[in-house]
Amino acid sequence: MAEAPIAPADAAEAGRAAAASKRHLPPGRLPCGAPVAIIDIGSNSVRLVVYEGLTRAPTALFNEKELCALGRSVAVTGKLSDASMAKALAALRRFRALSDGMGVERLHVLATAAARDAENGAAFIAEAESICGVRVGLLSGKREAELSALGVVSGVYRPNGVVGDLGGGSLELVNISKTKVGEGSTHPLGGLRLQDASDRSIKKADRLVRDALDEAAALGKLKDRVFYAVGGTWRALAHMHMVQKNYPLHVLHGYTIPAKEALEFCRLVRRVDPETLPGVSTVSSERRPLLAYGALVLEHIIRIGKPSEVTMSALGVREGLLFELLDDDGRRQDPLISTATDLGYLRSRAPRHGFDLVDWTDRLFRSVDLDEEVEEKRWRHAACHLADIAWRAHPDYRGQQSLETIAHAALTGLDHPGRAFIALAVYYRHMGLLDDESSPRIREIASTRILDRARILGGAMRVGYLVSASVPGVLARTPLTMRKGVLTLRLPAELRDLASDRLRNRLTKLGKMLARPTAIIEI
Repeated sequence: MAEAPIAPADAAEAGRAAAASKRHLPPGRLPCGAPVAIIDIGSNSVRLVVYEGLTRAPTALFNEKELCALGRSVAVTGKLSDASMAKALAALRRFRALSDGMGVERLHVLATAAARDAENGAAFIAEAESICGVRVGLLSGKREAELSALGVVSGVYRPNGVVGDLGGGSLELVNISKTKVGEGSTHPLGGLRLQDASDRSIKKADRLVRDALDEAAALGKLKDRVFYAVGGTWRALAHMHMVQKNYPLHVLHGYTIPAKEALEFCRLVRRVDPETLPGVSTVSSERRPLLAYGALVLEHIIRIGKPSEVTMSALGVREGLLFELLDDDGRRQDPLISTATDLGYLRSRAPRHGFDLVDWTDRLFRSVDLDEEVEEKRWRHAACHLADIAWRAHPDYRGQQSLETIAHAALTGLDHPGRAFIALAVYYRHMGLLDDESSPRIREIASTRILDRARILGGAMRVGYLVSASVPGVLARTPLTMRKGVLTLRLPAELRDLASDRLRNRLTKLGKMLARPTAIIEI
């Protein structure tokens, strides 16, 4: 059988293969240029993240932070302490050496509230620039808010609400609607700053937060919309909430809490000793004293803004900068499809087959008229690219391995129900369409509609892989569509021998889910 020509959608794969060969990359890496690094000098931590390259959905090659507490005492003394600066500068020396060793060609260094507000901040920045060998971008509060918002835009599908980025020294707030970012504001409500300014009194901190947020313009635009929470302290609180709820998926990005429940949890955290709360053992000892202050700020945001829900974003200032550095075409790419095709490229037997499966299921779903929403179509396309990532596993465990990989992969542009859909569809593709007592707990996140659609897609994949054996070019010649009320698989004469009892059984099971008779015909 002659190999089908490379379709335009697949040209990128051929280009990646050629680029990988030239750069002698290991097979587990994408040929997307030299690594890009960002050092983020925050009020609580100094962090280095080295990304695989400048892509629509960048993957971290290396991620390390040092809790330096630069913002400690700035609210009281007006200066960065000598001990905090020494610790931060030592971290910068290590991070510069790591970046050099990893072949980083583009290093960006950002500094936020502590260095911005301290009297000796300029001297610290000068020494940091000497160590890093590049200019340090000292972000204004508005600029920090803008980059945080762009980070959410880059990793949340069609966001609509207000972004809040809580650091050690400040809180940034900014309104967002899809790709539009409003003017940001900054408020002196970071955990370390609040702790110092209130003399470690939650009652005094409560008054400080109330006074600072009562006039926050962004919160006036939050009613019945989503509050996107960014920052380490809020992520720690969300993880503790997951533990308390025995939530089946420990992925913070996209984790959503109804506003009323988030408000109750925040009041609990600031009322009791954090050491008594479930999940506190996962929070570093340095961050635990800040939990009550982070809860207090979120409580007032919910009280004043009245959002519908609180959604966690693992993407913030750093990812916002990378998103801004992309060209227009790069920013227009769908981050979910980008990460799914990349993972399919790295793990599948034949990555081009994922594109075939997208087109094949497009025809099927159109003909069946399943009333598929735009977001559900994105999920289906991503599942097609991820359907074969566990092919090297033992056959008995391919479903479970696929599910675990997808459930915990660094996918963005995706909420938790969508993640459940994709993971379950690929699970059913391997394990069959029946749920039993051993079914994965991620099903608890999925609605009845999502479970039904995941089974239908899994059933279609089970037919498609029996027909094609993951060979590119076959599915385009063997369409599966609804014809005159019959779910019909058409095989050209030269492929008629692909028909078998096993194939008919799988087609029949899919037909039962769609309440339609089935047929295999020769064309």
